[in-house]
Amino acid sequence: MKFNELNISNEVKKAINDMGFTQLTPIQKKTIPKALTNIDIIGQAQTGSGKTLAFLIPILEKIFIPDKSPQAIILCPTRELSIQVASEISKLGNYIKKLKILPVYGGQPIGKQSRVLKKGVHIIVGTPGRVIDHINRGNLDLIGVESVVIDEADEMLEMGFREDIETILSKTPKQRQTLLFSATIPSEIKQIANNYQKNPEFIKVSDKKINIPKITQYAFKCNIKNKFDNLTRLISAYDVNMALIFCNTKKSVNYVAKHLKKLDFPVDSLHGDMNQKSRDKVMNKFKNGNINILVASDVAARGLDIANVEVIINYDVPQNIDDYIHRSGRTARAGKTGYACTLVSKDEISRFNNIKKSNKTKITEKELPTNQEINYIKNKKILNNVKTIIQEDDLGEYIEIIEKEKEYSSLEIAAGLLKIIRGN
Repeated sequence: MKFNELNISNEVKKAINDMGFTQLTPIQKKTIPKALTNIDIIGQAQTGSGKTLAFLIPILEKIFIPDKSPQAIILCPTRELSIQVASEISKLGNYIKKLKILPVYGGQPIGKQSRVLKKGVHIIVGTPGRVIDHINRGNLDLIGVESVVIDEADEMLEMGFREDIETILSKTPKQRQTLLFSATIPSEIKQIANNYQKNPEFIKVSDKKINIPKITQYAFKCNIKNKFDNLTRLISAYDVNMALIFCNTKKSVNYVAKHLKKLDFPVDSLHGDMNQKSRDKVMNKFKNGNINILVASDVAARGLDIANVEVIINYDVPQNIDDYIHRSGRTARAGKTGYACTLVSKDEISRFNNIKKSNKTKITEKELPTNQEINYIKNKKILNNVKTIIQEDDLGEYIEIIEKEKEYSSLEIAAGLLKIIRGN
């Protein structure tokens, strides 16, 4: 099904076309037509399935621009996801004149958000804590809300936001439309659905492969004593522009980042105990290319959407399949390809085997690359770049210089240049 076949406004269709989307993903195909009829929905879908557009399109179709009070509220677990969703609304609503969107979250001065709210906002995107803060201060009245979205519901419950979510829902009209999206549907989510939704339609994209369609997945068994050395071997072998390394604990994050810095890798860390200003600083460094390796914990990485991450490395085996899929989904964004590599020590084998059984796509177990293999990979990458230059650029003047060289053959010159580039 194509977006231009949907019964939606031309303004939204034009924006979708600008964003480069033509075909609906499975969750979009199942959700959008039904959500447009104003029914409540529980959508089970993983990161990377296209669920954001699945709930944003129906919301935008209902917005009445002359009414400047909040008509829709979208709850997200993290600041980063709130900003990301607000950005997607801006793109989708690019041709809707005078549409006002506001992301509200902690870590930003509340006064600035309050001033914008008083001027009038159509759609609020925010974390539960900051939304309640605005309600309690009298800045935010949800009496006119027609649509509520609870995004990444299982993540919010895991982070302790259940009471906040229920408080916010209780402040909205009973006749609202409620759309709930979650990667998993534990009993707590079922309870919220029973209490706050009206005969919701359950929609599930069942195949987990949708989340990691273009990710090559490898696992490397290793001795725990050599784990850090094995990590540096992997980084060297894949020679990436952007890599995310996941650890299970703050202690592990700090250890890995500290020792990579000692080896002069351009790296920084992200974990849940950092304040918002520090997190923003690190994220900007990563996105701007000032560092190309980010070591993170699961909580800190919730909702991260960074376009060009090429490799995910699980320094610690994730606790469960959902964490594994969430981590893997940070690469291969927007149709790109990527790698997900997991280092598995002896005490992690049983946890890894559980993940491997649950995972619908193949995780290939490999030996860690030898020094010879790392050299081959690096040389091959340079040669591939050379081939691209030969195919795409005019090398006439350079060929002329090489032809004038009589002392050495072209092959010897090429080998010498390769050695210079490799820094050997």
